Amino acid sequence: MTKERLTSLDVFRGFTILLMTIVNNPGSWASIYPPLEHAEWHGCTPTDLVFPFFVFIMGTAIPFAMPIKHFDAAVFNKILVRSIRIFCLGLFLSVFSRIHLFGLEGIPLLGVRLVIAFAVAYALLGNFSMKVKTILAVGIFIILLSLSFSGLEHFEDTRIPGVLQRIAIVYFFTSILYLKTNLKTQLIVVASILVIYYLLMAFVPVPGFGPANFDKGTNLAAWLDNLVLNGHLWSVSKTWDPEGILSTLPAIGTGILGMYIGQLLNLQESKTEILKKASIAGIVLLIGGLLWNIIFPINKSLWTSSYVLYTAGIATLCLTLLYYIIDIQGYKKWTKLFLIWGVNPMIVFFFSGIIPRVLGSIKVQNPEIGGEEISFQTLIYKHGIAPCFENPLNASLAYALSYAVFWSIILWVFYKKKLIFKV
Repeated sequence: MTKERLTSLDVFRGFTILLMTIVNNPGSWASIYPPLEHAEWHGCTPTDLVFPFFVFIMGTAIPFAMPIKHFDAAVFNKILVRSIRIFCLGLFLSVFSRIHLFGLEGIPLLGVRLVIAFAVAYALLGNFSMKVKTILAVGIFIILLSLSFSGLEHFEDTRIPGVLQRIAIVYFFTSILYLKTNLKTQLIVVASILVIYYLLMAFVPVPGFGPANFDKGTNLAAWLDNLVLNGHLWSVSKTWDPEGILSTLPAIGTGILGMYIGQLLNLQESKTEILKKASIAGIVLLIGGLLWNIIFPINKSLWTSSYVLYTAGIATLCLTLLYYIIDIQGYKKWTKLFLIWGVNPMIVFFFSGIIPRVLGSIKVQNPEIGGEEISFQTLIYKHGIAPCFENPLNASLAYALSYAVFWSIILWVFYKKKLIFKV
């Protein structure tokens, strides 16, 4: 049984996915407005809010998806399979560009990769019976992990962690906690997680590096990533991962806090009273994050405890503002754009990751330099969009906005045809 969708939550999700699409797809990574970049290390930009917002929203949606708490083997299997499907969608993004078959190259190889991508998407997003979902999810999971650890040349450094992988893990533990505990226990669990993570990061010496620290690459989380997943980490850092093992622990805390706010929104009380309680919670979380930042800096890559409270506080206040405007005051006419993004997040997550890889792998002749090849993405940007702007920052942003418009058209068609793709 599911409760009626909360429009403000769908709008908040849509805004977050839209922002994610824009910040992940600039025309040039060398030309980005500062608010659309991640903080160098400590600190938090608007872009650093995107990922925790989505994790928070996922947690908030759990009480609406399961308003009646019932936990048995069938429910556990449903949660587990959904988690595996999300994990596989993320892991396949790491595998996509590594697929090589029959010595194919160029467009034929790209065609094979796309066929496999659509097959995987259908298998993981299709509406099948629970038995078929389980078989497909587990089968794809085994295949992807086997390839990643097979030692085969093209797959030997496949990245295992990732955004969707972390979301899958958070969803699994948060959903079970919701079904098996009450609000008080959930708050105790999230507090314990954040305190334990702080104690580990602040006081446990790092083997091979010395005293505990919060520095890039030498902290406890980085050490554990390199120990367990050596060779399968983020290609930029190589020795640690922003979606690594230990930092996923406080990310679960973000999901729990979202779930807590979702339960507040589900209370059998007046909307005004709900708004009051949620707003107070948001302010407390925000202040708590700023205070903890003094000794445990706000940091996305480490997903510090202060970052959890700070971002959850901002997310709560954003959601309560939308709740007041949309669900209390009834101003909904302006929400359509965000709704079409908010009801189909996974299809955007997956294929907005595939498309740039496709555009980057298609090679064409450089119009300016004979005999030189450039990617199709570079052709579109440098020879189609960039010449229209004097400021490279505006050109890069224009490309990102154009990509968002492209997706908006697709999602509008899906929305009109009532096509919603769920894991």
